Amino acid sequence: MAAILHNATIITPAETGVCVRAGHSLVFGDGRVLESGPATAFAERLERGEFHQVVPGEQHVVIPGLVNGHHHLYQSLTRCLPAVQNLPLFPWLRGLYEHWRTLDYRAVRAAAAVSLAELLLHGCTTTSDHFYMFPAGSDVRMEAVLEVAEELGIRLHLCRGSMTLGHSRGGLPPDDCVERDEDVLRDCVRVLEAYHDPAPYAMRRIDLAPCSPFNVTRELLRDTLTLGRQYGVLLHTHLAETLAEERFCLERYGCRPVQYLADLGWLGPDVYLAHCVWLTEAETALLGQTRTGVVHCPTSNMRLGSGMAAVAALLHAGARVGLGVDGSSSQDGGNLLAEMKQALLSARVRPVLADRDAAGTDQELFPAAAAFRLATAGSAACLNRPELGHLNPGAAADFAMLRADDVALAGAIVHDPLAALVLGAPPRCDRVFVGGREVVSAGRLVTLDETRLARELNEIVAQRFGCAR
Repeated sequence: MAAILHNATIITPAETGVCVRAGHSLVFGDGRVLESGPATAFAERLERGEFHQVVPGEQHVVIPGLVNGHHHLYQSLTRCLPAVQNLPLFPWLRGLYEHWRTLDYRAVRAAAAVSLAELLLHGCTTTSDHFYMFPAGSDVRMEAVLEVAEELGIRLHLCRGSMTLGHSRGGLPPDDCVERDEDVLRDCVRVLEAYHDPAPYAMRRIDLAPCSPFNVTRELLRDTLTLGRQYGVLLHTHLAETLAEERFCLERYGCRPVQYLADLGWLGPDVYLAHCVWLTEAETALLGQTRTGVVHCPTSNMRLGSGMAAVAALLHAGARVGLGVDGSSSQDGGNLLAEMKQALLSARVRPVLADRDAAGTDQELFPAAAAFRLATAGSAACLNRPELGHLNPGAAADFAMLRADDVALAGAIVHDPLAALVLGAPPRCDRVFVGGREVVSAGRLVTLDETRLARELNEIVAQRFGCAR
């Protein structure tokens, strides 16, 4: 038998724009949305007891489960670390490598649990995790993330990341934080064959993700591309995040970052890139022409002083553009609902001194609906998951319910429910479902004790990761 979410205000991307449907219901079963329509159309079927579960939607706004296109879950271990709070990317990384080189299985698992919990509690039901830290001699494995994601019930694109270009060979990380190319490729095959699920509605997929041009070899990028296309999986990396990265590529490779990837064949509909802040018009056009995905991470880019991606230009060029919270050491949180507001506000800011004529004109500003699409259909497109990021029939039964009578939404929810979520201060979700299974109830995790998760992480940080106390 099917279940029904009954009589809610449902907000979902459609083919064009975003629809706000008051007094609507969703029928779901077998992990997917089966029907939707006005609540009145289901009255007789409710009276007949046709549904095995009725989820009351009155006083709720319901959105598709949000899709986070870029994260580093383990970085909850070092968020708000005082020594790196005011540093740009390269010095920030050098400072953090000294802490990350002591990672082990338990620390990664505890940090991933906290990061995933925070995402779920704020309505994110699918995340990509770019996991690239495998220090020499450690027991760190991908399974640390896979296990806790399964326990919490979140969908996961786990990126087998890598760093193989150490400091002694001209790269950024210390030599004891990098792996050998051949060891990376061997483990990529291992996790792909053990864990990747290519089926629609899959809870777990494996993507391949060399970290960035300044910490992997050209050969690894080439061989990872070949392996990824052999297995038919997605490819992911950081790109064009800072001017320091641009200078590194010009000095080492003789070209800008986008050209470096293009020369290696690393653009296309099976590739999604994090950041893409420093692009020329021609590079923006190329990402659109090749249908390459771009994950926008506005809070992280502002926190590190990196700059800001030209999201409207990328969308206009035809690139698939999603939204990511990025790692918890550069974002210091994991609230994708709040990230929508950051995306909207940052897209409305223009470089006034460089373009005085454009500033203050009456042209339309980046709208709430566009920011909402970034975190839903946009990120789903970056992950090549057409069943995610919306609540139309055929979608995965992934949805988040927020109380319309929460004080954070009061007043605004009457004027415009969509804008209330994007422009306001979004509260915790009341209930969250993934594949039709409830994973957050009454604002709390269903399967794990979040207080215990926080306490364990705090203990690990205090003992081993540079806590000031």
